[in-house]
Amino acid sequence: MTSYGYTLMTEQSDPRALVRDAVAAEAAGFAFAVSSDHFNPWLESQGHASQAWPMLGAVAQATERLELMTYVTCPTIRYHPTVVAQFAATMGLLSEGRFSLGLGAGENLNEHVVGRGWPSVGARHEMFREALTIITGLLSGEVVDFAGKHFRVEAAKLWDLPEQPPRVGVAVSGPKSLAIANEHADFLIAVEPDADLTGGVPAAMQKVGQVPICWDPDEGAAVARAHEQFRWFAGGWRVNADLPTPQAFEAATELITPDQVAESIPCGPDVAAHVEAVRAFETAGFTHVAVVQIGGEHQTGFLEWAQQELLPTLAAG
Repeated sequence: MTSYGYTLMTEQSDPRALVRDAVAAEAAGFAFAVSSDHFNPWLESQGHASQAWPMLGAVAQATERLELMTYVTCPTIRYHPTVVAQFAATMGLLSEGRFSLGLGAGENLNEHVVGRGWPSVGARHEMFREALTIITGLLSGEVVDFAGKHFRVEAAKLWDLPEQPPRVGVAVSGPKSLAIANEHADFLIAVEPDADLTGGVPAAMQKVGQVPICWDPDEGAAVARAHEQFRWFAGGWRVNADLPTPQAFEAATELITPDQVAESIPCGPDVAAHVEAVRAFETAGFTHVAVVQIGGEHQTGFLEWAQQELLPTLAAG
């Protein structure tokens, strides 16, 4: 049975609103919530980019059953892997075991800000593998000494660990990241309903997908909002990973039309269209699907609608 989740999108709401939305999502019946972990928004029109980890700590205290996950954190440039492991262990304790650590190789948009440049994709995968080795060692309670090509760790130990370490997920987009997931991951993460991705890992492994939707009683308003705030989505992973700033995303997407956005993102009040987008992930083998409701100020109405229409329709099969 598929589990349905809600996205806490740090790029479109301030952290106080995100905590309130998480509480409302739990009340609406969502089983889990995933959070982006960005330094910048994709587009200036989104208008936010708060720090994910303190927000998630607040969510852990404000909710009771909602499973929590980063979707995803890059543990290689902006954060050192030892720090990510400490974040995750603390979240495991604060959430009473409800936290899973989603990791990925990152985007230039968020990682260049610390002045270390943006490595080639091959170097990023090398760094990611090393980071995963360090993080999983620390979360298992080991004293970690590590000397790799990209990272050094000296006598690191986590002093506050939950009874069960947080599960570690790896974001995948192709064969190279699939190989990393098979080496290190407890679960798979992807943003495309691609059966080749889910079929590239063991059948028993949990697969977590994410789908953007733009619910609104007015379909035209929904299309306009999706175009304003989410047209970056049309670039695809290979483009989105390398562009450095919101201004670069503005320039790269200036020719994308509202109709083109509406072709890839369901917009408006029709529950069937939104269900179809979620079902595409289920058909591709995903066990968990998180929805992104586009528009930070449009979460309350969406969550009421999700409780009354979306989640019951999805559960009915």
